[in-house]
Amino acid sequence: MTQNTDPVRHTLALADRDIKAFRRLASAMDIEDASVGFHAQQAMEKCLKAVLMHHGIEFRRTHDLAELLDLLTDNRLPLPPYSESLDELNPYAVEFRYGLVEPRKLDRARAEKMLAAVRAWAETQIQT
Repeated sequence: MTQNTDPVRHTLALADRDIKAFRRLASAMDIEDASVGFHAQQAMEKCLKAVLMHHGIEFRRTHDLAELLDLLTDNRLPLPPYSESLDELNPYAVEFRYGLVEPRKLDRARAEKMLAAVRAWAETQIQT
């Protein structure tokens, strides 16, 4: 993949890459939730960051979806669909990958719906 010179579009392209990986892995029942959830969390994170970048809002290097959502709220920007439950994916970012916590079983169908909705929301937000 060639790097897009627009950092917002590049970030969304990276989110799309994670969404593609999520979808492939989610359809394979022999793949553990840790790997599937990691790509779902990463895609969500990149969608949120792309919107923040588009609006010129600085954020620290973080994988915390709740923190990114708080930045949207603090800056009076519209929240994405499922904003009240996106942070359920937080443990898949780092903690679960390194065995630090045991998150609940990943509902792959729900995660797919959330991803599709948040990705569409991000696209709408950067068009404005």
